[in-house]
Amino acid sequence: MLKRLMNDHKHIAILLNVLAKKNTKLAEGEAVNFALIRDVVEYMQVYAEHSHHPLEDITYDYFVKKFSTPCDTQLHEEHSRLAEYSGALMYSLNLILSDVVISREKLVSDLQAYVDIQQKHMQYEESELFPLFAKQLDQDDWLTIKSQCDKQLVEDPLFSDNDETIFEDLKHHISQVDKK
Repeated sequence: MLKRLMNDHKHIAILLNVLAKKNTKLAEGEAVNFALIRDVVEYMQVYAEHSHHPLEDITYDYFVKKFSTPCDTQLHEEHSRLAEYSGALMYSLNLILSDVVISREKLVSDLQAYVDIQQKHMQYEESELFPLFAKQLDQDDWLTIKSQCDKQLVEDPLFSDNDETIFEDLKHHISQVDKK
């Protein structure tokens, strides 16, 4: 399960890099593919917010309970904040894709804030939480956590080998970036 969390972070980092590059182009006044940006944010909503983050929350809550550790609310608060940011960003992107004019400066600022908060959040988890989980949770703990997560766990719709046609344009874009 921890390997899955770390793998998810690698994939999310790839997508945040795509957003950062698109945002740089947008800030420089270049044309960008807003549908592709929306696909990244939609992926974050569909997968990260509904499978990845709940797995982290369940693991953290299990850890706190097992070791009678004082509960720090940072993880849950950040997950809520990330959902708010992605919802607001998705709203703006859908307006743009519906030909509603949005200030370029506001979109650049919102997109940069979204990338920044995502990166800081992953850095917190990777430096603070994941090492604790790796050090103190054993195989039986992970089996218990997995059974608690079964309803939340879904196959990654972008970085798995399934044949679903979800996020095809985004898959193609990422594969082209890897070739450069």
